[in-house]
Amino acid sequence: MTSTSNVDPAELAKFSDLAHRWWDKESEFRPLHEINPLRLDWIGQLSPLAGKRVVDIGCGGGILADAMARKGAEVLGIDLSTKSLRVAQLHALEAETPNVQYREISAESLAAEQAAGFDVVTCMEMLEHVPEPASIVRACAKLVRPGGWVFFSTINRNPKSFVFAILGAEYILNLLPRGTHAYAKFIRPSELARFCRDAKLELRQPRGMQYNPLTRRYWLDDDPSVNYLFATQRPLNQGA
Repeated sequence: MTSTSNVDPAELAKFSDLAHRWWDKESEFRPLHEINPLRLDWIGQLSPLAGKRVVDIGCGGGILADAMARKGAEVLGIDLSTKSLRVAQLHALEAETPNVQYREISAESLAAEQAAGFDVVTCMEMLEHVPEPASIVRACAKLVRPGGWVFFSTINRNPKSFVFAILGAEYILNLLPRGTHAYAKFIRPSELARFCRDAKLELRQPRGMQYNPLTRRYWLDDDPSVNYLFATQRPLNQGA
């Protein structure tokens, strides 16, 4: 069963139209390629990936899923963009990436099918593109086993994030296509923290992500005012 209720058709079409460019490191997806080592290291420090069963929610063309598989994880990437998944599958074949598979299925449907089936769940740069982000957070919490980790990244909603993430990234620096983000869909850390609490996920490590456009360097710190990441954990004493 593939539920598509929690999806914005315009968002899906937007990423489908760009699908063939996912693995072009100088394309619209350059920022994702540049931040990938940073987020991969952060995940691996908190939950070493070798031997873990991992699901990447909203995997797109597989940039993070592929990298986690190369760290020794058994990875399932899921998305609702058929074109993006085809690109991800083709890249895995060409690059001979071990232990990575892709499925066209929603987070909610997979959670109903494989509750507590994963050691690690990642949901990066995805929550700000869906109508009901809280539903995705609940699905992630259901997918992870007790004691497992769920990692999120998204964009804060405030005047600074509007200037940096939309005006700066899309209109001045041209890091992203215009219209990539909708300010109203940005999520404050307090809102994401509430979604996590309601889903019985415990926040372990919040981090901010910064970018210097002159050096094209990204780094993590304690400032969540624009891009930020949450590392959360499902309590061990919480049953499946």
